[in-house]
Amino acid sequence: MENAIITAMLSKQQLEEILQEALKTGAEFAEIFLEEKNSTSVGLEDNRLEKIILGTEAGCGIRVMLGRETGYACTTDLSFFGLKQAALSAASGINGSINLKLPPLVPQIPALPAVKRRPHEVPIEEKVQVVEILNKTARSFGEKIKQVSARYSDTTQALTIVNSDGIYVEDQRFSTRYYVNVIASDGVTLQTGYEAPGGSVGFELIEEHPPEKMASKAAERALLMLTARHAPSGQMPVILSSSAGGTMIHEACGHSLEADFILKGTSVFTGKLGQKVAAELVTVVDDPSLPGKFGSYNFDDEGTPSKTNILIENGILKNYLSDRYNSKALGLLSSGHGRRESFRTKPVPRMANTLIAPGKTSPDDIISSIKSGLLVKRMGGGEVNVTNGDFVFEVTEGYLIENGKISHPVRGAVLTGNGPKVLEIIDLVGTDLEFQVGVCGKYDHVPVADAQPTLRIPGLVVGGR
Repeated sequence: MENAIITAMLSKQQLEEILQEALKTGAEFAEIFLEEKNSTSVGLEDNRLEKIILGTEAGCGIRVMLGRETGYACTTDLSFFGLKQAALSAASGINGSINLKLPPLVPQIPALPAVKRRPHEVPIEEKVQVVEILNKTARSFGEKIKQVSARYSDTTQALTIVNSDGIYVEDQRFSTRYYVNVIASDGVTLQTGYEAPGGSVGFELIEEHPPEKMASKAAERALLMLTARHAPSGQMPVILSSSAGGTMIHEACGHSLEADFILKGTSVFTGKLGQKVAAELVTVVDDPSLPGKFGSYNFDDEGTPSKTNILIENGILKNYLSDRYNSKALGLLSSGHGRRESFRTKPVPRMANTLIAPGKTSPDDIISSIKSGLLVKRMGGGEVNVTNGDFVFEVTEGYLIENGKISHPVRGAVLTGNGPKVLEIIDLVGTDLEFQVGVCGKYDHVPVADAQPTLRIPGLVVGGR
């Protein structure tokens, strides 16, 4: 798949005609989002290959806007006639009086990512081998390993984004990811271990994160947690290790910084630009321009170039994560976070690579600073209320800290609190930083990465025994 192959059938003049068709009813903005996506998914359960899915899909989404009104239509008919019909459909609900003149369209074509092995060029046999190695390695840890789930997936995506502001972007994105989930049991208790490396990279991910190593870590964690004692309950100091990977900042705070929630007035951060919302030690960044991270891109799905966005700087709220629509309504510039799962959906503000910036204290010093508390090395599932930031998170790998040293592992711990309030009371920030990858499911699904240094929270409610 070459860069933006889907525009081969459409000339620049035809794209301009389609935009003009979308503007006929008096809209102030029109956009064409063309996409071709090649994807692979391989799944293994209970020692069996459950599915191998390979496919290519192509389509176009056309958006028309006038003030707060938006019309949207999508089609898989990529002929000139098919796109003109979609443009008419998108504009059918718009009734304006603007006679917009299109500026010149100047194509922007960034250099292709430095991908060593393009995923769609790798034989399916090599991809199947990844999940087989994950399964075999995890099960080699003995009879207490009761279940192993493994999945490999990759995507190659060619995009063309053209709009009535004169934007004309052609780009290509790659992503590769796999995960392994291991369940261990001693006949009474079940515990899990999970690893999921990924990035906006090619099949070289497998060399950089060998499946044998990741499966071993997952199996060892599941077995370790079988030996863990029950976690104590109550309010106590909690240290979130960098290996917890930013789950807290993504779920408990990140969504509340997305501009659509701000515009609706449903976010706890609404109306707080320029105000102190976190401890002075805390700086929160979202940076889709980071090379190779799972949430990275050259341009967002509206054609806005990616850049580093400081959301909270030394505790002061500086910006929101925004797209074109919501940034205009809020009187801001788009931060380049208009994202969508495919041509079938409109872009909305979404996180990309969200992190708390590293501080100045070594992780060892942070641990030794606590006489008694909980060290969280891995976070699991949970629930978050975006309106007020309240959260509940499971801890899948935790340890007691006694007299400034890591003691025995504990299981069954649950963290309960409020994301914005946690940001306000963080009192030590480590020099380290680790990323975790995932797929964020707000409305539709997009790849993201989250990171944090080691953090000390002086008091957090821990549920346990």
